[in-house]
Amino acid sequence: MPWSPLPTPDARGDEPDPATLPQLLDSVMAGLGAPKVDAVVAIHDGWSTLVGDELAGHAHPLSVADGCLRVGVDSPAWASHLRWSEREIVARAERLLGAGVVTSVSTRIVRR
Repeated sequence: MPWSPLPTPDARGDEPDPATLPQLLDSVMAGLGAPKVDAVVAIHDGWSTLVGDELAGHAHPLSVADGCLRVGVDSPAWASHLRWSEREIVARAERLLGAGVVTSVSTRIVRR
């Protein structure tokens, strides 16, 4: 029996182009309320620029969902420092990622 493609539901034989991995990942991220993968990578790559070198040594990004950047810090003092810097961090994130990707920052004490 010779090979032939399986018919598609529309019976025209047209097959949609397969989705790329970045498209699929962006779709999953959107379903989780997170920004596109490029934005998450930019946050990690530009972490020192986003929060400053001193804070970057005591804090790390945990997640971004619904505009809230969740940050793990190693002590309550650094959590306070991050909260005091929230407006500046959101402004830097806007310059790095565009408007609306990060609109607030929350902290959580995480012991490494």
